[in-house]
Amino acid sequence: MSRRISLALTLHNHQPVGNFGWVIAETYDHAYLPMLEALERHPGVRLALHYTGPLLAWIRAERPDFLDRLAALVARGQVEIVGGGWYEPVLAALPERDRVGQLIRMGDELEQLFGRRPRGAWLAERVWEPDLPTSLIDAGYRWTVLDDAHFRAAAIREEALWGPYTTDDQGKVLTVFGTEQGLRYRIPFSEVDDVIGYLRDHATERGERVGTMGDDGEKFGGWPTTFEHCWGAGGWVERFFAALEANRDWLTSVTPSEWLDGHGPVGRVYLPTGSYAEMGEWALPADEALAFGKAVHDATAAGRPEARWLRGAIWRNFQIKYREVNDLHKQMLRVSGLVDEMPAGATRDTARDHLYAGQSNDCYWHGLFGGIYLPDLRVAALHRLILAEDMALADWAGTRDSGQLVDLDLDGGDEALLIDDGQIVAIKLDEGAGIGRWDLRAPGHPLTAVMRRRPEAYHEKLREHERAAATAATEPPTGGAEPASIHDIVTAKQSGLSERLDYDAYERRSALVRLLPPATTPDDVARGRAIDLVASVSAPWALETIAPDRLTATYAEGPIEIRKTIRIAGDRLRPSLAVDVSLTNAGPERFDALFGIEFALMLLGGGHNPAAFHAIAGRRTPHDDTLVVGGIDRLAAGNDQLGIEVETALDGPADAWIAPIESVSNSESGFELVYQGSAVVLLRPISLAAGESASFNVEQRVTITPDPGAVAGEAGAVPAEAPAAS
Repeated sequence: MSRRISLALTLHNHQPVGNFGWVIAETYDHAYLPMLEALERHPGVRLALHYTGPLLAWIRAERPDFLDRLAALVARGQVEIVGGGWYEPVLAALPERDRVGQLIRMGDELEQLFGRRPRGAWLAERVWEPDLPTSLIDAGYRWTVLDDAHFRAAAIREEALWGPYTTDDQGKVLTVFGTEQGLRYRIPFSEVDDVIGYLRDHATERGERVGTMGDDGEKFGGWPTTFEHCWGAGGWVERFFAALEANRDWLTSVTPSEWLDGHGPVGRVYLPTGSYAEMGEWALPADEALAFGKAVHDATAAGRPEARWLRGAIWRNFQIKYREVNDLHKQMLRVSGLVDEMPAGATRDTARDHLYAGQSNDCYWHGLFGGIYLPDLRVAALHRLILAEDMALADWAGTRDSGQLVDLDLDGGDEALLIDDGQIVAIKLDEGAGIGRWDLRAPGHPLTAVMRRRPEAYHEKLREHERAAATAATEPPTGGAEPASIHDIVTAKQSGLSERLDYDAYERRSALVRLLPPATTPDDVARGRAIDLVASVSAPWALETIAPDRLTATYAEGPIEIRKTIRIAGDRLRPSLAVDVSLTNAGPERFDALFGIEFALMLLGGGHNPAAFHAIAGRRTPHDDTLVVGGIDRLAAGNDQLGIEVETALDGPADAWIAPIESVSNSESGFELVYQGSAVVLLRPISLAAGESASFNVEQRVTITPDPGAVAGEAGAVPAEAPAAS
């Protein structure tokens, strides 16, 4: 009897909420359409395909014939369509009601498109927690695919990963396929003969083994260098599919459900919380990630057995690593609760769709792909959450929780919440009494959705790359070389980026009080090198009073006493926010400083977006410009496409130091400088004798143009940055 084996491939195709249409179209042309055409040419090749909700919605609107062709492949049993959460959320991050709701929504949509409900579910970023079987089974799913790293953590060796396992939670049994490591490394980066030979080596006379690989469909043409390799001169996919058909006497391609219909599980397993190996490293703090990466590399290179046990942090640790991720996540949880309290009906259905869209996973973490550092994705998620919350709050005229202390970020300490018809403002008393959230309800725009500049582990890789480039001779590329894994590619889209690695000593909230040495320069502030004379930007402030429309807090350090009041007013289309600060020198010595108030706003101004601007003395400049202007009492900023303008009025002349907040971030296309917002520091020099005081009052009046016609990241928006497909 000849030796036989089966192969079950599952390809995951995803585009995030907020991505630009031209980016999706490019990936469609380079990866999604070529794969469909290859399957049409090779009817003997069977596999499973997963398309996330945002991508399916784009295809349905822009390339509807693709769905008809895909439906034909499904109807003849060549392709199994895989489900999951409709907007591709990390299920572990959601309340149970939203987990099941997203999963059922996808099942409903796929049944409408293809005439059958999916049996398998793709888990976003393969983030697994042991209670997920209950959610998946309750939503009608029977199997999923995880990585070999999950099984190694459960003491399942690679040689035992040639078949599915069962796991269970609360009596609900789920089948789990594991991606076999050798296949993951080889497809599509090794030669086709190597892949076929590897499968032949693992075939058995009984033919009871199935090799599984679940991975991103974008690696077949959408990742850097892979289009030429997969579909161009390399022709890898065509040669691979031809080889599968040529060897079908012993090598059978199957869909996962087809395999399960004829075979039982190979064992039972209980998988610990985890994701794929790289995710664990990315979730670690920067210094720990460097040490962890070296430990894994050294152990693997030396063939030491402990390499299989080394794991990084769990996915939830991104909520510790990035304050912005935690704020987003906790805002999502709050909105979920508000939407759930709405009366049933069309309004709640619309609000729930906004909520689900705001749960799209991409900006809830950061690794090789841009994630939370991509402003368009960050703003798009917050936009949908704000719209959902606005609809839910309408039942209480938007004021139910205004003037309340609420633990918004679930850190054990209360934040202040101010709400009116036009805005939602959250103030972090424990960290500078700064405004971390200033949301405009009518357009659904998060004005303060900026990012702090932090050290990242990959910054050291950038430094090494630039050092090597400066000292090593450039060698011509070797023709015909196999493309490197996306995790191994090091490129920079701009030169000299290591000189732009600036870091912030505090969280980038707004309405922060700055007291700087008189010799401080605008460049010191812009690059995060200014040293505050007191810790008023990051230390706890004491609440003095709170009311539905205002809050007053105080801070004292040494002889300096500061009192700050934040007030909201206006209506839905003309909300306003004012900050009044008084400062007293209670000590015996003269106090000299630059006295300022700092605001950090997100108006999608990256790349000199022509719609986003600063306006001073009637002159407009791009919102990502660097400006130093003296002696002004009025300035403005806005985005014409968003229909938002913010006019700032001061109680007297002051200097304005304006600079973009730009991070050096990594993505699949290389290191790049990414706009994260714009900081405006309004400053006056003060010299206070003992007992003297100074004050600074700033009012920001927002004008919202009704029905602006486009929002961040949606069709027609001017690209601020170009997030790539993930």
